[in-house]
Amino acid sequence: MSSASPTLLPVNALLGWVLAVLLAVAVTVTAVARLSPEQGFGRAREVLTAGVRAAVQLAAVSAVIGWVVHHGAALLGFLLLMYAVAVRTAGRRITSDGTWWWAALPIAAGVVPAVALLLSTGLLPLRGIALVPVTGILIGGALTATVLAGRQGLAALGGRHGEVEAGLALGMTERDARIEIARPAAADALVPGLDQTRTVGLVTLPGAFVGMLLGGADALTAGAVQFFVLVALMAVQAVAVTVTLELVARRRLTAPRPGTAPAKSRRSLTSWRGRRGRSSSGPLAPAPEGR
Repeated sequence: MSSASPTLLPVNALLGWVLAVLLAVAVTVTAVARLSPEQGFGRAREVLTAGVRAAVQLAAVSAVIGWVVHHGAALLGFLLLMYAVAVRTAGRRITSDGTWWWAALPIAAGVVPAVALLLSTGLLPLRGIALVPVTGILIGGALTATVLAGRQGLAALGGRHGEVEAGLALGMTERDARIEIARPAAADALVPGLDQTRTVGLVTLPGAFVGMLLGGADALTAGAVQFFVLVALMAVQAVAVTVTLELVARRRLTAPRPGTAPAKSRRSLTSWRGRRGRSSSGPLAPAPEGR
């Protein structure tokens, strides 16, 4: 069964086939070019998983969203689910240790005040059909900014640890020494949002603008809504990056220590050593300390 509209993408077997081809191209290119941190095929598997998950999740959301937006309790639960998934995703992208849950703070700090302001001024009606997409856009922007700020800030501290020590030797507090090193790297998390805002209408037509046009709104109204979304996103992301930077500087968000590899990695290393020992003529030499 297919459905079509003169203004929207036709939902039929051809669309499914084209999407499958595009996903296969993304997976194949990522695998062949080995676009993974370990130069293996891990990122290609992530691309495939992300594509399949997106299809399943969008199908599920499409099935329930019409009911959710008309029921207050269900609407609140849906918004909380969006927030929880964003926290989990951002936290696990930043670190694999037990501090990942601190990602809840920058996302909430950016999104909650912005949504509260929009609701209190009446610019955003308290209706699910408006609240869900706007809140989702803001949560998504906060998630991206939090991940980039956290990862880049921790990476900078890991690579410039000597400069942190030098700052401590000069009498700086640990928080001040760490934030001076992490700030320039974490600040780059604002670049994608800034580029999107600078080039809107010239390079891309973002989703809110296109969605409004396809929904029948005039171009002026669609442009005003898109501008409002972009400005709100910049505010949300600025707050999220600032809070994330503070968490990194105060060691609330931390990177795992070099000697604390995940259990799966440890098993793989042990298995490799065992195979190496069985294939050699002599006994397996013990691994050096610290590895």
